[in-house]
Amino acid sequence: MAAGAAEAAVVEVGSTRQFEELLRLTAKSLLVVHFWAPWAPQCAQMNDVMAELAKEHPQVSFVKLEAEAVPEVSEKYEISSVPTFLFFKNSQKIDRLDGAHAPELTKKVQRHASSGSFPPSGNEHPKEDLNLRLKKLTHAAPCMLFMKGTPQEPRCGFSKQMVEILHKHNIQFSSFDIFSDEEVRQGLKTYSNWPTYPQLYVSGELIGGLDIIKELEASDELDTICPKAPKLEERLKVLTNKASVMLFMKGNKQEAKCGFSKQILEILNSTGVEYETFDILEDEEVRQGLKTFSNWPTYPQLYVKGELVGGLDIVKELKDNGELLPVLKGEN
Repeated sequence: MAAGAAEAAVVEVGSTRQFEELLRLTAKSLLVVHFWAPWAPQCAQMNDVMAELAKEHPQVSFVKLEAEAVPEVSEKYEISSVPTFLFFKNSQKIDRLDGAHAPELTKKVQRHASSGSFPPSGNEHPKEDLNLRLKKLTHAAPCMLFMKGTPQEPRCGFSKQMVEILHKHNIQFSSFDIFSDEEVRQGLKTYSNWPTYPQLYVSGELIGGLDIIKELEASDELDTICPKAPKLEERLKVLTNKASVMLFMKGNKQEAKCGFSKQILEILNSTGVEYETFDILEDEEVRQGLKTFSNWPTYPQLYVKGELVGGLDIVKELKDNGELLPVLKGEN
């Protein structure tokens, strides 16, 4: 019954006429369209994500449109791969997301749903100067890769090769998917005077594209330029000790992404104790590695001073016994 209700919240569009009519009818609200294909398993997963988002945002209209079945619409909006998501307000396209990136889709829905019925220039905060934004992005991590797709799911051969080289040399890097932001995609070409992707930056300075990185690798210079990644165990040790009380969960303090994480947040918030969170959905290496590191197979996981306390059931038990507060304060 519940599953049926969730499915009903996502409208399926089967023709150009139906799509245009829907665009007209939903002009005053946010419309999110998933261009999908039945043969792509990642599309099925994202349809499930859409159904969940539809339950959380009843004021937003969610639509799925089979890209190959309605080619006129797909061609009009230059849909070249699936899944692709388009965002509309006032019958105008305001944003786009290429690829199966559930956290990014969630963020975009939240942002556009809360920004009123205005195009992007009327967002809740003034539009940041593009050059300032690009400067911040290129400095976001000591080593930043601007690529098509993500390290887990590269969306072009050059980006895939770049990720493989960086991983082979155990180089620690963060990445930005240029498909997720057209303004960054175009702006960075001018900012860096480099017309293609991927682009690798170290300390905010452009190193170059794939050919340059291959040359640096061949001359053994790559290892001296890029920061090395700490071994996973060292990284997990640092993360579990990042705050006196650390919660590894699905989502974050502002928005839990599963019922168990939501419950544990409510319990922790009721204690008044300060704590930090880590979203395991954003980092697959941490998500899998912490299970072995802590010998605990599920999430959420709560740590105090680097030591595992346990999951939701343990935390509930400690709360019921009146022992939770002393444990969180490190007294027990």
